[in-house]
Amino acid sequence: SAPKIAAMALFVRVMIEPLGGAAAEWRQIIVFISIASMLLGAFAAIWQTNIKRLLAYSSIGHMGYALIGLAAGTEEGVRGILVYLALYLPMVVGTFACVMGMRRQGRMVEGIEDLAGAARTNPGMALALAIFMFSMAGIPPLAGFFGNLYIFLPAIEAGLYTLAVIGVLSSVVAAYYYLRIVKLMYFDDPNEGFDRPMGRELSWILAATAVFTLFFFVSPEPLVGRAAAAASALFGG
Repeated sequence: SAPKIAAMALFVRVMIEPLGGAAAEWRQIIVFISIASMLLGAFAAIWQTNIKRLLAYSSIGHMGYALIGLAAGTEEGVRGILVYLALYLPMVVGTFACVMGMRRQGRMVEGIEDLAGAARTNPGMALALAIFMFSMAGIPPLAGFFGNLYIFLPAIEAGLYTLAVIGVLSSVVAAYYYLRIVKLMYFDDPNEGFDRPMGRELSWILAATAVFTLFFFVSPEPLVGRAAAAASALFGG
């Protein structure tokens, strides 16, 4: 996902700086790509039983959401993209830290069903993963909610109502498979527990990203302010 985020940042810069004056010409293309990415990510992930494949399709959907801000073609839209990507990165890093730490007999767990009852066998890891899943589903007051907010508002202000509605509906569909993982961990009968202990580096990554995701709402101003300054610089402000 980090390469996708870097590519998105480069794409935003290319689109805004040389082509900013031709917004009307490229906006419809961006809208189409955004809708296609959101729908593909939302509906393809529903049928996945492999954790890595689910996260791969999920990342496609998240890049579609980020493109909503670019489609708006405004300084606020670019600020929204930067905030969204900055919030999405810790969530996906933390999620992959959980996945990498889920091992049985030294082998990485791959099936979603293998997470059943994880809250009873590995409560700390299950709690962290639940935080990331709720955040990716856009549940307030977690970081993912604010990421969506800063993306959808510029689209509405730019009159892209259809795009915003499709984005919201796609996020509702995506919430299903995120919350399904939480349901498996907390309400299903447990499978065999995971290997212990989790590596120290993964534990620190997991803790830091979970705390950031959980408590971003306490002080969002520094990140939002830097994103606004970067967006203003791209627009020559």
